[in-house]
Amino acid sequence: MHRRGVGAGAIAKKKLAEAKYKERGTVLAEDQIVQMSKQLETFKSNLEEFASKHKQEIRKNSEFRVQFQEMCATIGVDPLASGKGFWSEMLGVGDFYYELGVQIVEVCLALKHRNGGLITLDELHQRVLKGRGKFAQDVSQDDLMRAIKKLKVMGNGFGMIPVGGSYLVQSVPAELNMDHTVVLQLAEKKGYVSVSEIKDSLKWEKERACHILDHLLKEGLAWLDSQAPGEAQYWLPALFSEITSRDVTPEEANQMTP
Repeated sequence: MHRRGVGAGAIAKKKLAEAKYKERGTVLAEDQIVQMSKQLETFKSNLEEFASKHKQEIRKNSEFRVQFQEMCATIGVDPLASGKGFWSEMLGVGDFYYELGVQIVEVCLALKHRNGGLITLDELHQRVLKGRGKFAQDVSQDDLMRAIKKLKVMGNGFGMIPVGGSYLVQSVPAELNMDHTVVLQLAEKKGYVSVSEIKDSLKWEKERACHILDHLLKEGLAWLDSQAPGEAQYWLPALFSEITSRDVTPEEANQMTP
């Protein structure tokens, strides 16, 4: 027996049904977009009302400010995006982060001769707080990170490098790639690293390790201790404050002043 072919009428009905489903789907999608837009507008309006009501707390309380920034991010609002407009005029956050950025630059420039342009976020935080005085508006590390992101408009000088559970803040236009970052992370615990340690830990060839360390020396980001026992050690001055806050041996303490 031969199966009966599908008639032209059935094909036409099927296409018509598919067209109706597609049209209905488009209408539903448009309705959803309209509803979402209304919800976002309502949320934004409520957020502006919230900001107006709690503006003093947002300015003074760093933890409250972080939570407020996260609320803004959920609807794509960036209070720091412009120096003008509702958010800047209402909260003064534009001025706050501008002033904080200036203080960050001042601290980094003052220490550049010592650390070559790399400083831990913890040390930067402590020095900025000290410079602001005890009666100034509180500043969190989250505030520092947001201000640093805004400083990137000045060029490729400022940036953050993840090290351990925190960050190193870079304030010089040195070209640092992933290899440099990995070596910095390796040196994080002791404050220094050697060629053999890089070879053993990262499974690199000697030439690759030496190339990266030579670049760090050239940029002033590392100091060479050629008289260290065994082999030369490459110290990262930006990490000195980190390791002095932890327990170190007397030998290591003496080595921290090349």
